[in-house]
Amino acid sequence: MNVAGYVPFGFLAMTALHPRLRGVAAFAAAVVGAAALSLVLEAAQSYLPARFPTNLDVLCNLAGAALGAALGQHFTPLIGGGPLSRVRAAAFVPGAGGDFGLVLLALWLFIQLNPVALLFGAGDLRDILAPLEGRARRPEFFISIEAFTTAANLVAVALLVSALAAPGRPVRRMVLGVVLAALVVRTAALAVVMRAENVFAWLTQGAQLGLAVGLVAALAAVALPRTARLAFAAVLLMAATVLVNLSPPNPYLADSLKVWQQGHFLNFNGLTRLVSALWPFIALGYLIYLASRRRDALG
Repeated sequence: MNVAGYVPFGFLAMTALHPRLRGVAAFAAAVVGAAALSLVLEAAQSYLPARFPTNLDVLCNLAGAALGAALGQHFTPLIGGGPLSRVRAAAFVPGAGGDFGLVLLALWLFIQLNPVALLFGAGDLRDILAPLEGRARRPEFFISIEAFTTAANLVAVALLVSALAAPGRPVRRMVLGVVLAALVVRTAALAVVMRAENVFAWLTQGAQLGLAVGLVAALAAVALPRTARLAFAAVLLMAATVLVNLSPPNPYLADSLKVWQQGHFLNFNGLTRLVSALWPFIALGYLIYLASRRRDALG
């Protein structure tokens, strides 16, 4: 786990340093940066009663960073000015603003790794601010909440994709690709942390209804004018976030936890929940930013 956790660090360090540093110098900088981060974290663990700093962790972290840096050295030319860069330039609007939007979409895919959250649901602040449970209700009531949450977030993300797409691109196919990727990530997450027969536990009645309604609405909504799309996406995001925070206890949660042994994934699950809680608010700010700028001026 330590090796795997530092592979992205080494890879991203190489891509961030390119083209100012290349070759051995960039590789050394990535590994040194990983060493500094690892030593600081291990030293901080000395003050946590439940954690034990070890040299083995530092060595594994360095190995992961070195592997990621080696991969970065090989693939960075493809990203910066290479085929991937050309695909990105052809498919999406240019500039740093467009890049930030793509990061938001990647984070949205990342939060699908939380197996106990509602499908596409985000913005639940109760665990951070005030863990308050509403009174239990009949499953039929929860199904309607799950369906609206799924559909609203799906449409909002589809409208975000449409705002990021370059003129003339097949927006509907891009939306279907993003949704399919999210469902694959969701299924893979359950395959890792639960037994094989539970990999489609996310496909509840509410999720099915939300997917069907959301896809139809999303494919229709991308034809709206750009300003209307951004405003509609913002309204849907906030409505779904409010509903998530007011929803009753998840009747499927207890059954899920019976077969989910978090183990080493406890901290990772905490990270996905934190990103999930903050994502709609960051996305709302980004939608406001998009509304204030023209499509061709996102840099």
